[in-house]
Amino acid sequence: MTACVSFLHGLVVGKGSRIVRRLTEDRRGVTAIEYGLIAALVAIAAIAAMTTLGTSLSSVFSLVATDL
Repeated sequence: MTACVSFLHGLVVGKGSRIVRRLTEDRRGVTAIEYGLIAALVAIAAIAAMTTLGTSLSSVFSLVATDL
């Protein structure tokens, strides 16, 4: 328990606060996260479009099959 308290005290006062400040000011991962979110949105849009297109194609093939 004392190790945990001293660790938390070290984060608030001293060297730990510099580490926390550096981590909160670091912006290098922001671009990767943005690209990941964009890729996820594109994937969701593609899945939605393919699902709709697949249903439409299924209807067209059924119509062609009954006409033959």
